[in-house]
Amino acid sequence: MIRYITPLAATTLALTAIPALAQTVGVNAAVVNDVRMTTQAQPALHKAVVKERVSLGNDIQTGRGSVLQVMLLDRTTFTVGGNARIKVDRFVYDPNRKASAVGLSVAKGAFRFMSGKPLHANPGQSSIRTPVASIGIRGTIVEGAIGPDAIRIARAEAGVPAGFAADPETASLILLRGPGPNAQGATPGAIDVAGGGTTVAVTSPGFAVFVPGPGQAPIGPFALSDTGSDALAGLLRDARPQAGAIDDPLASNPIIDQYFERNREDTPQPGQGQDPVNP
Repeated sequence: MIRYITPLAATTLALTAIPALAQTVGVNAAVVNDVRMTTQAQPALHKAVVKERVSLGNDIQTGRGSVLQVMLLDRTTFTVGGNARIKVDRFVYDPNRKASAVGLSVAKGAFRFMSGKPLHANPGQSSIRTPVASIGIRGTIVEGAIGPDAIRIARAEAGVPAGFAADPETASLILLRGPGPNAQGATPGAIDVAGGGTTVAVTSPGFAVFVPGPGQAPIGPFALSDTGSDALAGLLRDARPQAGAIDDPLASNPIIDQYFERNREDTPQPGQGQDPVNP
C-alpha cells in the first residue's frame, strides 16, 4: 500500500534549535508497505503512517519491498529502502540564519539523503554514520547501501580490487549522486568518507567509495558504473510493484519543497483545514 501527503497548507514549523528528544524534527512524507517506527507518543515499534511526527532518537525499520521518505523541518529529505534501520541523532535548525545541520545513523539497508538549502550554510556540519564509515556532507545528494547489497554491487565494479574480504553485516557502499537542485549557484556538493583511520574526499558526482568492513580503509573513489548506479537506485524503490503502480512512487511525491511552506492565500481559517503534522 502506498500513502502520500497531499499538498495541504501547513503552519510554518521553525525552531531555533532542537534540544530535546521529544522535539519534532520532521514528518513521514511517504510510506510504502511495511514501515515501523517508535515515536514519543508510542515508544513501542508500530506501523508508521504518513504525516506522523519524527523526533530525535526514534527507531525506524522497514520490511522487505518497503520504502520510507522523511522530510525534516529544513526540507532535507532522506529515503530508506527495504530491510533498513535508521534514526536521526542530531538536528539543529536556525531559520533566521537559514542554516541547519543533521546527523543520521544507518545500521543497515539502502538510503538516499538530499540536503535542504539551509544545510549549505553549514558545510561539513552534517553527517551520516554507518557501522564502518562516517560520511561528512557538504550540501549534496548521497546514496548508500549497507550489507549484502553493498558487497554485491561492489564486486561487479572495475574500480574495486577483486578478492577483497567484506563483512556482510556492515560493508558500506557510498555514492555521491550529485549536488542537487538546491545547490544551484552554490559550491558543488561533496562528501568525505572516513573509515579505518583514513578519510577519502569525493567531489565528483557519480563517484563512489566502498568500505568492506570494520577497521578497513575506504576503497576509492571510483566511478560507479551505470549498472551499479541503477542497482543502488533500485534498492530505494518498491521491490514488488503491483500492476498499474508507478515505478518509483516517491519520484512523483508532490510535497518536496512545498510541505513546510505557507501560502497566505491557502491559510486555513479557524475551523478549516488541518495541521498536516498533527492530524
